[in-house]
Amino acid sequence: MKPNPLTVEDITGSGDGERILRLKGPLLISNLLDFQTMVRTDASSSLVIDLTDVPYIDSAGIGALMGAHLTRQKGASGNLVLVGVNQRIRQTLQLTHVEKFFKFADA
Repeated sequence: MKPNPLTVEDITGSGDGERILRLKGPLLISNLLDFQTMVRTDASSSLVIDLTDVPYIDSAGIGALMGAHLTRQKGASGNLVLVGVNQRIRQTLQLTHVEKFFKFADA
């Protein structure tokens, strides 16, 4: 079986201290290590995770997003926003009762 690739583009945002991580591909247990590392080491005042090109996530992907939320909360390092969340991912976040932990914006 061919692995599902995930690429993470690291972009400096338009706002002061804003960082954008633009993900492309499914967010799965088999490919999320680089994303997790980037989130854990982030020190920006505002982190935007762009999921526009993420078709689906698995439970480990949800865990990675929750890890991003907790890292931001624990270090009081600023704002976290999810952008471009499709209906499939939004429903997954709702079903797992974690949607309430995130701020959402349109792409």
